[in-house]
Formats: sequence, C-alpha cells, structure tokens
Amino acid sequence: MLQQRAGFIRKPRYWPCRNSIKTPSRNPNHFTRSLVSTLLSGELSGGSPNRQGPCVENLRNRRSSSLSPIRVLNLSQSQRNTIYALATPPGKAGIGIIRISGADVDEVFRSIVKPSGKRETSTIQGLPKPRIAMRCQFVSPVNGEILDDGLVLYFRANASYTCEDTLEFHIHSSRATISAVLKALSTIPGCRLAEPGEFTRRAFEAGRMDLTQVEGLRDLLDAETEQQRKLALRSAVGTTRRRFESIREQIIRNLALVEAIIDFGEGEEIEDGVWEQSKERIYKLRTEIQNHLNDNRRGEILRNGIRLAIFGPPNAGKSSLLNYLAQREAAIVTPLPGTTRDVLELSLDIDGMPVVVADTAGLRKTDDFVERIGVDRAKEAVKTADIRLCVLSLPELLSSTKSRTPFAPSPSPIPQSISDLIAPDTLFLINKSDLLPSTTDTNSFLETILPAQRAWLTSVQQGSGMSEFLSGFSQVLRDKYDAGETGNEPLITTARHRAHLENAVKFLDTFMEMDANEVVFAAEELRYAAQEVGRISGLIDVEEVLDSIFKEFCIGK
Repeated sequence: MLQQRAGFIRKPRYWPCRNSIKTPSRNPNHFTRSLVSTLLSGELSGGSPNRQGPCVENLRNRRSSSLSPIRVLNLSQSQRNTIYALATPPGKAGIGIIRISGADVDEVFRSIVKPSGKRETSTIQGLPKPRIAMRCQFVSPVNGEILDDGLVLYFRANASYTCEDTLEFHIHSSRATISAVLKALSTIPGCRLAEPGEFTRRAFEAGRMDLTQVEGLRDLLDAETEQQRKLALRSAVGTTRRRFESIREQIIRNLALVEAIIDFGEGEEIEDGVWEQSKERIYKLRTEIQNHLNDNRRGEILRNGIRLAIFGPPNAGKSSLLNYLAQREAAIVTPLPGTTRDVLELSLDIDGMPVVVADTAGLRKTDDFVERIGVDRAKEAVKTADIRLCVLSLPELLSSTKSRTPFAPSPSPIPQSISDLIAPDTLFLINKSDLLPSTTDTNSFLETILPAQRAWLTSVQQGSGMSEFLSGFSQVLRDKYDAGETGNEPLITTARHRAHLENAVKFLDTFMEMDANEVVFAAEELRYAAQEVGRISGLIDVEEVLDSIFKEFCIGK
C-alpha cells in the first residue's frame, strides 16, 4: 500500500516488477511518467479501475484539487549516457558520419529517423536489421522538419565498437546539415555530445581493447608516414599487447615456482632445483627486457618523428638544403652571411620516415646580440637532435687548406665552433661543388679531412649529387629507425612503456640478488615486476593515466 505524506508519494518497500509497467524506453523520465499513470489507473490495486484503494483514490482527488502537478526534472550530464559525435572530419565532403552509442539509441531512432519506402525491422525496439544500411530521412524531433536524406546503420552491442547499441547516420557533409542533425540529437533526453576519446574509452572499459591497442589506434589516426602507419597498426591489432603479455606470463610462471617452494619446500612434494631453475629463467627474461630498453629509443623516435639538425658555418647552403627537401621556399636564402637567425623546423616525409628538419643559424663568433641568441639556439638544437647533418662549403674548405703556413701543424679546415658539435655518427654534405673546376681532385681531399665520416659531394643549387645524397641519407634512416619486419619491430613506442619496463627490471634485479633463504621476499619482487608489465596493457589499475591518453583523441573516436 502506498502512503501519502505532505503531498509526495512515498516509495513502497519493494517496487513492482518493471515488466508490469509499460515503459516507452529506458529513459528514467519515461519510467516516472508511466509509474504515475499506472498508479492513477489502479493497476497496482488489482488491475480494475473500480477496485482502487483509498490511497490511490485520494491521490486522484488531490490531483484534481490541491495537489500540484508532478514536475519532471531535466537529466544531469552524468545521467545522459547516450553519446553522439561527428566521426568524420567537418567540412564539405560527400558523406559525413555521426555516431550514436548508448542505451537510448532506440529513442534516437524513433525521434529522428523516418524510413523511406518499406520499413524492415528485426528488433523489439523497432531498429533496422544490424549492419544493413537503410535509406531514410532525418527529421527534427521538435517540429518534424526534414533535415536530410541519407542512410542509417544499426550495430548490436555484442558487435559494435563500444560494446553498446550503436547507430550511424550517413548524411551529406555540409556544415549546415551536420549542425542541424547534431542540434536535433541534443534535444533528445538522455543524449549528450561525447567527450574526446569517449567512444574508445567505452570500448576499453568494456574489454574490447587494452591500453596498447588504444595507444596504437591513436597513433594510427595521427600517422603521417608509411613507417608510422606500420608501427601503429601493429599495436592497434594487438601484436604489441601479445608481446607484453608473453613477458608478464613468464614472470607469473616463475612466481608460481617460487610460491611452490614457500608452500611445500624443495625435496618433499616438489623436486630439487626449482629455485635455481626460476633464477635461470628470470635471468634470461631480464636480458630480453634489457635488450628492448637498449634499442636507442627507436620506436619512440619513429612515433614522434626523427629530429634532424642541419648545422654549419654561415652561407654554406643550409637553408637551400631545407628548401630542396621541402620542395618549396620554406626558408629565406640570400648571399649575406647570417640570414638565418633562429631555428626553423619543418616536418617532412623522407622515404616513408617522419623527419623533423631543423635549419639552424650559421655557427660563428659574432658581436650581434640577436645573432648570438640564434647561435646558442642552434647549438642546443644540434645537441638534442637524433641525426646531425653538417653542411660545409667546398671552396671555403679548400681555401682554408691552402692558407696553411709551411711546416706548421696541420689544423682541421673545419672551424672550432663546428668541430665541437661533430659526433662519430655525424653526416656531412659538402656543398657548392659547381664553383670549382672539374679538374679538382675533391675525392682524395675529402678522404683526407673526413676519413671516417659519411659524406656526400653536392651542389644544392644546381642539383648535382643530390640524388646520391637522398638515396644514401634514406638508407641511413632505414638502418637506424626502420620499423622492421614482424618480430623485429620495436616493442617500446612511448615513454610510459619504457618507464614500466625499467621498473620491472629493477624488481627482477632485486630478485636475482636474493638467495633461497629469502624466498618470501623474492616472490614479492616477482609479483611487483608482473604488476609493472601488467600496467602497460591496463591489466592492472591505471586510472591515473587514462585521462591523459583518451584526451588526445578526436571527439568522434
């Protein structure tokens, strides 16, 4: 029996079965309205309007006299669990796709979709057949105005990206049409615009993918070169996840051996040598992980872009080289030394490799305050670069060699300000070869001053020797950073992966230092190592990193 107090309905101890109340949808507002309608019709007191209890009759009388109408409040943002967003880039195109995911897609379908021709449905909610496009019109839920003509697709929860019932509206991609349909969706109770990456986050929370796949998908969306695409795709399809799982499973298997020693002890229920066996396996596993850590950050550099610093003396042709690589006038080129005074960066695709090229100021001693700042920035860019390319002028090298004093020590023709930045793997481009007679023996000269360096003789302005330079430079990039074939690709692609593996190695090192008398503590070290590897895939709680990962997605993903 319901009780009435101070004009409000007091809940009974047990609410009636929801199946006994006809609700138009899963929207809580609809449930409230249907419950009140049921109470007033007398269904809860026997199903006959003539057999209403005194409380229900009282409620009806008060409603007709002094009881205020029941107010239905708007849903809060957290209660709007059905999300929608544009899944394709905004702007003019043939098709734009709007994705809707959540419990109220049936309400969305009934409110906005008006099927064209014969309507074929196969679900209780009246939704179209799954994965079959249906021609329809999209109308406004407010006034029934036709917004567009297109297609709608329905995906069941067990076969959708988010593991929720999902709709896709395929509409004409104009700003006006997209805006009108999105505005219509915003008027439906229970629907709200998705946060960046929320579709993928729901897929992750439902177990559709792990964190390495989420990161791979993000990198695949951001991929600009062929090598980035290959690297990201391997993570997105689960290859990286399986490799990390293999490492974690090996740690857990050895943890089981150590815990068996704790429970039973060697020589009784289990055979001798288990402790030595586990330490031998952990040593091999530790070596494998360390090899991944000693990969010179190949995966991280390939993912973020290979940083190439072009440096050298003023007026050697650095900016001309940048323009040649970019195939456009990206940098100002003049005959005056010191034209470039700051670091100019440009992202390029060189033979499928992502390369961030930095053109730097000419390195020399100067009293000009602004140029001195540019020189300092140039030195810093060179020191932090992944690849250093020194550009020198061939005529200046030859003139500095001829100006040597007889019987004096043979100093290097390369200025001291530049030689301090030259590393063993620095590459050299000797420019302006067109300014010397063809009879000049330049090859033997280069072998003398650069005996152990990789160098190319070119003329950037005339284009001579540039094909050989590009071919040789691309080979250097592939040798150092190529994604490799399956099984040889870099495992670590983010700083997060590296940090967790480094922590795991520390726990494994502590385990290796222990003896059989410390078996209890040794088991804990293995458990901590397994947890560190598990955090990479998200098998262990990683709530603190989820927001930073998903916020880098676009809203429709």
